[in-house]
Amino acid sequence: MEKKMRFGIKSKIIIGYLIVIVCLFIAFIVLNSQISSLQKERNFIIDHDIEVHDLTNRIEKHLLDMETGQRGYIITGEASYLEPYNSAASSWEKDYNALYQLLNNNPNQQEKLEKIKGSIQDWIEAAGEPTIALKKENNTKELQQFFEKDPGRQYMDDIRSQFTSFRNVEKKSTETRATELDEKNQKIKIGLYGLLLFVTLISLAIAIVLSNSIVNTIKEVTQTIKRITASKGELKGRIKVRSNDEIKDLGIATNALLENIEERNWLQTNIAHAVTMYQGIGSVDKLAEKFLFTVSEMTGASFGAFYVREENDKGDLFVKQAAFADRKGDAGRESFLIGEGLIGQAALEKRTLVINDVPDTYQLIASGLGDVKPKSIFIVPVLFEDEVIAVIELASLHELTVLEQELISQVIETFGLTINGVIRRMEIARLLKESQAMTEELQAQSEELQTQSEELQMQSEELRMINEQLEERTKDAEEKSFELEAAKEDLEEKAHQLELNSQYKSEFLANMSHELRTPLNSILILSEMLEENAAKTLSEDEEEYARIIHSSGKDLLALINDILDLSKVESGKLDVLLAEMNMSELPDQIERNFSHVAEQKKVQLKINKAQDVPNIIHTDEKRFQQIVKNLLSNAFKFTESGSVTVSIQRVADHRLTTAMRTVDTDCWLEIAVADTGIGIPKEKHQLIFEAFQQADGATVRKYGGTGLGLSICSEFAKLLGGWISLSSEVGKGSTFTLYLPSLSNGLVDYEKVNFAYEEVAVSIEEAEPEAEITEIDHPVQPVEPSLPDDENVFQDKRVLIVDDDQRNIFALKTALAKQGMTIMTAHNGIECLEMMKNSEPFDLILMDIMMPQMDGYEAMQKIRGELKLVDLPIIALTAKAMKNDREKCLEAGASDYISKPLDLNQLFSVMRVWLVN
Repeated sequence: MEKKMRFGIKSKIIIGYLIVIVCLFIAFIVLNSQISSLQKERNFIIDHDIEVHDLTNRIEKHLLDMETGQRGYIITGEASYLEPYNSAASSWEKDYNALYQLLNNNPNQQEKLEKIKGSIQDWIEAAGEPTIALKKENNTKELQQFFEKDPGRQYMDDIRSQFTSFRNVEKKSTETRATELDEKNQKIKIGLYGLLLFVTLISLAIAIVLSNSIVNTIKEVTQTIKRITASKGELKGRIKVRSNDEIKDLGIATNALLENIEERNWLQTNIAHAVTMYQGIGSVDKLAEKFLFTVSEMTGASFGAFYVREENDKGDLFVKQAAFADRKGDAGRESFLIGEGLIGQAALEKRTLVINDVPDTYQLIASGLGDVKPKSIFIVPVLFEDEVIAVIELASLHELTVLEQELISQVIETFGLTINGVIRRMEIARLLKESQAMTEELQAQSEELQTQSEELQMQSEELRMINEQLEERTKDAEEKSFELEAAKEDLEEKAHQLELNSQYKSEFLANMSHELRTPLNSILILSEMLEENAAKTLSEDEEEYARIIHSSGKDLLALINDILDLSKVESGKLDVLLAEMNMSELPDQIERNFSHVAEQKKVQLKINKAQDVPNIIHTDEKRFQQIVKNLLSNAFKFTESGSVTVSIQRVADHRLTTAMRTVDTDCWLEIAVADTGIGIPKEKHQLIFEAFQQADGATVRKYGGTGLGLSICSEFAKLLGGWISLSSEVGKGSTFTLYLPSLSNGLVDYEKVNFAYEEVAVSIEEAEPEAEITEIDHPVQPVEPSLPDDENVFQDKRVLIVDDDQRNIFALKTALAKQGMTIMTAHNGIECLEMMKNSEPFDLILMDIMMPQMDGYEAMQKIRGELKLVDLPIIALTAKAMKNDREKCLEAGASDYISKPLDLNQLFSVMRVWLVN
């Protein structure tokens, strides 16, 4: 049968479009032909009629020129009037002949032209030439007689009348042709509409035919799928498609899917049936018979044998336990060793064997009419815990399909567990019978020895228990001793590593502080000088730029100080200086420091101090002030409206926990900072007290911050023997509460109050703020004497700046020179000593510490020692603001100490003190 030609949906659509395009092309050709015909007729009307009217007018013009020239010559006698006459007399016949030729298809008009020609010639012969001749002869009398009669006028009137009649005929002819052209144009328009309607109908017909051929086929497929769906799981139906297109491909694919689903359902159903048939079977032979019968029924196998592994002196032996369709028990051998025959080889390799080319010598399958040779053999091992415990062999009169093989393989996957369970149950039953027999034999002896046995058993049990306890204790002691030894070694190693890490961290922070503070020093000094604008050379915008730069530099300095403080706390190198603190001044200090912030943000600042708060407490005032400033700065930062409330009160005795009572203190204070700000989620409360952590860790944050402020506050509070707690609700605000003891008897171990923290502190719920703390090291002289004006102190003073950083030298030199001082510079300690030996004495030295070749420590020692300049003021400037820096500078010979970046007001204040002294 000839294969049906494939006619796809795409081909149908393309052919439909081609037919429409062909119709449109034919319509275009017809329309173009009609338009060309109209164009030709239009051109004929335009060219022919315009030419006729033009030639007619030209002939009349020639006649008019002849008449005008004649009359002008007769009246004036000037020969120049004869030029247009002669020219027109020689030209009008040419135009006449051309006009006559144009009218060769109109004899009537040609007759009228001939009459006009005769009239023109009659006028020339009767009026034109004679009068000119008389004028040339100067025969005035005859001319007068001629014009009294004037026969030429009658000729001219006749000629004009003839031309008028001629033009009217031509005009009517033009109108007739235009009317015919309009009628033809209307016919073309009607034809065009008809052609458009025809093409539209053809297109609709093609679209309907194509859509019906596609939609009807899809409907057939859909109805078939609905019938299959409505059959409640019956998947026998198949989709039949008559068309040879993509929908047929869809039907074929759907049929293949249905076949696959049907096969999967058949597979799952038979697997479930095979699994359920094992229940209640208590022996291997019955299990084997049941399995062979079920599998043969499912796969159509005609012969089978079931071998189970048994152990004997020769090793593992697979013994036949059941057979299917055998003849008097001769279905296969009784046993196989591993590796022997196909059964043994399948067990050895643990893989399935499929043989479709069965030899003639294979066991024949018996039937009522004779013996039949099988066509396929299927041997599969049964595994349990990756060990072969049985082998099954099936023979079939047909080749087993892939689906039937998959069915057997999946059933076998769990069948090993079933076989092992049955074998174990059989073994248990056998052992139970043996145990019962032995029990009966020993029962008599047991009764005789029962009394002695009970006594001995009690003693033995006691001794065993004691021995076990001693062994366990000895073993536990040895294990704990070993663990303690290992833990000790680990702790020692970690302590050593921690010490090294702390040392490296301290050196790194010191170097980092120096490297950051050195350029920051120049930024702050120069930006402050620009901000002051002493020379009034900067605009207001430029002054604002300078203020922003100066403010940013201070923020960076605060961040550096925060990192250093946190490092000092973590390494245990932060000193706590306990002293008396006046609590009565705290509200005024808070009001003075934060009232302008409250006014700027339009937030109300409330300060409540209880009457029972003591006027004097003992703590580190500097650290205490840092904590309070941090908490207030955070409260204002995260509060857009509402109020910030500071409550200072004494913790009542009935609120003191057991752990708080153990602290040697006069009283406990509670300083609460509450705001009506944004609040933070409960799950963020612990996070915000960790370094560099914030309640909002996203990259885009509204409030900014580094995540150090609360961490530093928490560590400071611990150093002072207290802690910080937090209660917060998102959208309503937060309350940070500082619990602090008055340490009149010295510091306490924070571990003693750690339990109190857990009892009293509310879970920490505030968004992480930033600390804005600028630590300023004060000069050694706490009291400044009465000083004169700056100009009198600094004027003409010689100052030596010793620094290896050119930026710092430039900044300091510029700032000091404006005060009227004479500035000299040196880049290291060696240059400093050389200049002091070879120059006039200096009034003051500004000495950087970290410099190449000779640092500031060594230079100051040589100035005091070798040069014997004991009274010369030396102010040490350093950016390595670590612990004991001040003490080291003073021991080396410095008169005072200032850390970078420098505050010019502080620098001038210290210089003023030493220059006056």
